[in-house]
Amino acid sequence: MSQRITILPETLTNKIAAGEVVERPASVIKELIENSLDAGATDIMVEIVAGGRRLVRVTDNGHGMSREDALLSLERHATSKIKVDADLEHLLTLGFRGEALPSIASVSRFSLATRENSSPEGTEIVVEGGRVRDVKACGMAPGTVITVEQIFFNMPARHKFMKSAETEAGHVADVVARLAVSRPEIAFTCVSDDRELFRLQRSDLLRRLSLVVGKDSSRHLFPVTGEKGGISVQGFVSGPGLVRSGTQGIYTFINGRFIRDKVVQHALMQAYRGVIDRGRYPVVALFIELPPGEVDVNVHPTKHEVRFRQQTVAHEAIQGTLEELLGNSPWLISSAPSTPFALPVPTALPVLAVPPLPNVSQAHKERIAAAAQVSLQLPPRRQATYGEPPLLSDTAPFRPSAPPSERHSRVSDPVPPFVPESLPPEPTGYFSSLTIIGQFHNEYILCQSGSELVIIDQHAASERVAFQLLKQQCQGGSVESQRLLFPETVELTFSEVAAAERFSGELTTLGFELEPFGGNTLMIAAAPRMVARKAPVPLIRDILADIERFGSSAAFSDALESLLSRIACHSVIRGPHLLDHRQIRELLTRMDETDFAASCPHGRPVSHVVTLVELQKIFKRL
Repeated sequence: MSQRITILPETLTNKIAAGEVVERPASVIKELIENSLDAGATDIMVEIVAGGRRLVRVTDNGHGMSREDALLSLERHATSKIKVDADLEHLLTLGFRGEALPSIASVSRFSLATRENSSPEGTEIVVEGGRVRDVKACGMAPGTVITVEQIFFNMPARHKFMKSAETEAGHVADVVARLAVSRPEIAFTCVSDDRELFRLQRSDLLRRLSLVVGKDSSRHLFPVTGEKGGISVQGFVSGPGLVRSGTQGIYTFINGRFIRDKVVQHALMQAYRGVIDRGRYPVVALFIELPPGEVDVNVHPTKHEVRFRQQTVAHEAIQGTLEELLGNSPWLISSAPSTPFALPVPTALPVLAVPPLPNVSQAHKERIAAAAQVSLQLPPRRQATYGEPPLLSDTAPFRPSAPPSERHSRVSDPVPPFVPESLPPEPTGYFSSLTIIGQFHNEYILCQSGSELVIIDQHAASERVAFQLLKQQCQGGSVESQRLLFPETVELTFSEVAAAERFSGELTTLGFELEPFGGNTLMIAAAPRMVARKAPVPLIRDILADIERFGSSAAFSDALESLLSRIACHSVIRGPHLLDHRQIRELLTRMDETDFAASCPHGRPVSHVVTLVELQKIFKRL
C-alpha cells in the first residue's frame, strides 16, 4: 500500500509556524523587541523602510550572544528561557517558545549580528528563506542587530495581504509605543523611511504615557493602586473627560507583558459602568502583577491571551481597585479651583440704612426700607448666550411701576401702526400638522394628533434632519466645509495618523482639512460647517478610528453613510436642551422634508404614539 502520511520538511514547518507568529511587519518587531528586553537592553532602536515591507531593523545594547548561541537561536524550539516542564509555571520572561527567530528567518532575507560584552568581536549570520548562507566575524558594539528584508518574499499569497506602507508603518509605531509604555525606564527610538517618528528617553510612567497618548490627555489621567487576593493593580486611568471610540487607548499588562484579555477588559469596563457612555472606552495603562503560577501565558503563539487560574479573583481585584478610585471622582477634586484668598459668602443680606427724609412719616420710611431690601433679593438678569433660547417672561427682573403723578406727566411713545400677522403656511405633512404641547425633561417634544399623544425624541429627530442634509451635500460633491478661525490640534495613534494620510481625499469630501503638525499630531484646519462651532476633536477621533479599519477606498464608500451619521450625531443637540415654540415648529417642518423620518440614522425610533384608549386604560377609565 502507498504511504499517505509523511513528515514535513523543516523549511515547510518553519513557514507554517511563521504564519502563526508573523502576521505583518509589526509582528516581527514585537517579537524582536521582546527578545531585546529579555536580553537586558536599556536602549532600543527600530528602523523600517516602506512600512517594514522592504526593511525592518532592530538594534539593542543587550548582553548579546556567543557564536554558538547565535547559531542555535535560529533552530526551532531553541531558547534560553526554559529548560524543564516546571519552568512554564514560573515564566517571567516575554519570550520562551523559541519559535520567533527561525519563523521570521524562514520568510525573509534575514541577518543577525551580535556580540557579547566580553568578546572582542561579534558574529554575523546571513539567512535566506530559512537557509543559512554565511557565518562570519564582524566588528560591532556589544548588543544585537537584527535585519529583516523583503518579508514574505517567498510567500506571495501572504505578501498580498499586507496593507499600504503608511498603514503598516502606523501599526509598527503603535507596537513600539505599546512596548515603550511597559518599560518607561528603557529608551526607545522609532525611525520610518529615515524620518524619526519618536524618541523616548528614560522616564517615569506618567511622562512616558504623556508622550504616547498626548500631553493634553495626560492631565485627565489619575493614579490607581491597590491589592486584592494577592493581585497587585497599579497604573493610570482616565476620567470621563478622556475617552475613545475604540480600545486603542487601553494598555493592560500582566507581569510586564502586554495582553488583550477578555476577563481583564470586562472587569475594566464594569468598573467604568455609569462613569462613561456606552460605546466609549477609557484611556488606561494598567499593570497587573501576580505570581507567575497563577496565570498561564502559554495559550496563543502571539502570547496576547492569558488564562487565570482563579478567574473570578482576578476579575474582582481589577474591578474593585478601579471602582474604589472612580467612585471618588478624582476628576472633580482635581478640577475644583483653589481659592486661598476667597472672600467669605455672607449668610444674610445686609440691612440698608435709609437716610433721613424730611416731611415723611415713620410708617412711610419703613415701607421704603422694606422695598429697598426686597430689591436686593431679586435674581440678577441673565445674559443670553449663543444658542440659548430666549428667556421666559417670569425670569425678567421686577420693575416697580411709577407713581400715578409721574405716569401722567410722561410723554408716551408713538403707537406703532397696525400690521396684520401673516398666516402660517398650511401644514403639508404628518409632523408639521401636529399640535405642540411642550417639552418633557427638555429632551422630548410632546405633541397631539387628534386623540393621540405623540412623543418625539428631539435628538433623534435633529440627527435625522442633519444626516439628510449631509447626505444631499455629499451627493452634490462634498460636505459643506468651514475653515476654523483658530485651528485645533489632535494627538492620535500612529495608525490613525497613517489612516488620515491614506484617506485624505475622502476626508476632504466629508468636510475636513487635516494638516501634519509633527509626530502623531494633526491640525484640524477645517471641519464640516454644521460642526465647526462645536468641538471637532472628538469627532475626528471617532472618524479616524472608524476608517482605520478600511482596507480600500471601496470600503470607505460602503461605510460612507455610517460616517455621515456620526457627523450628524456630533452636530446636533445632546441631552436636555430647552427649545422654544419656533424651534420646535421648524424641526417638525424639516422632519416632513426628510426621508425615513421615523428613525434616526442609527435605527432608533424618532417618535412614539400613546393613544387616548391606552391612557384611559392606565387611569382605569375603561
